[in-house]
Amino acid sequence: MAANPPKLKTPISANERDFTVTCSEDIAIDRENPKWHYYFLCGVKGIQEKFGIAQLAGMSCVVDGTIPPSSGLSSSSALVCCAGLVTMEANQKSLSKVELAEICAKCERYIGTEGGGMDQSISFLAERGTAKLIEFQPLRATDVKLPDGAVFVISNCCVEMNKAASSHFNIRVVECRIATKVDEVLHPEPYSREEICKALNISAEQFSTELLSANTQQETHFKLHQRAKHVYGEAARVLRFKSVCDSAPADSIRQLGDVMNQSHASCRDLYECSCLELDQLVDICLKSGAVGSRLTGAGWGGCAVSMVPEEKVESFLQAVRESYYLPDPRRAAMEKQSLFVSKPGGGAAIILEE
Repeated sequence: MAANPPKLKTPISANERDFTVTCSEDIAIDRENPKWHYYFLCGVKGIQEKFGIAQLAGMSCVVDGTIPPSSGLSSSSALVCCAGLVTMEANQKSLSKVELAEICAKCERYIGTEGGGMDQSISFLAERGTAKLIEFQPLRATDVKLPDGAVFVISNCCVEMNKAASSHFNIRVVECRIATKVDEVLHPEPYSREEICKALNISAEQFSTELLSANTQQETHFKLHQRAKHVYGEAARVLRFKSVCDSAPADSIRQLGDVMNQSHASCRDLYECSCLELDQLVDICLKSGAVGSRLTGAGWGGCAVSMVPEEKVESFLQAVRESYYLPDPRRAAMEKQSLFVSKPGGGAAIILEE
């Protein structure tokens, strides 16, 4: 993102569609009709509220990027973080990377998604050449050295998932929130509203206002046991992944691959956030030479990440290309920006032109 302070006191961002917002007004974000530039406004609004800025400095911004939209690679969070960073700089304010991550995690929720803070945290705290274990309360990032000889490959199943325009993501958040409150009596069958209210001794009105989000008000049944089992299992797998990386056994790549495969199975069967195309792609990746493969991001579409032995990368890419992308004209047209090797890079930064 390139930003320049214009004479007009109006933030303007130009991309596929331009937009203009007057600095002095309260920035409104319409949750019912999400648009790409609302993510930009989330970042601006977050900084405005953090510092109580009545009159924001104007900005002329050019937005560009290589992250495929709605692909599970956090393009929305990247935009929020960039907007927050340039707004902070344009208004001559200063925050630590941790503070910026926390603000951007909170302000992205203005658009209606009940997300956590991992995407925003790694956007600011990432360092070239190392993975990071992100932990909260307090927010912190710990280096994780990935094993030599392992390469991570991203592959997009080409099914788009817009979190702000659907309720799937928020329903899972709500189910996990409720599960923490009734964890002593969890059973595998879905819970009705009435059963949850009885277990928690709350009214139907309290249930709606305290536990549901705006776009999950119509939900009637909730799979609490399955969601909780996935979340606790996933947390254990994260710690297992780091433990293997730290101890670096001879078969570390195989062990890490097993953890990734277990993760995808849990996402598919317990959290139910995969889709047929993602499952097909993960299966193809494993048959093409990956030792581990799983969906990444919110799910219901988007990308898979695969761990591939370094010596098999080229044959892996060709096999996935031939098995998943080329047979379908739409996927074939998207293949060049959908299948690529990824390495740990640095986080968001400001580059000033003198």
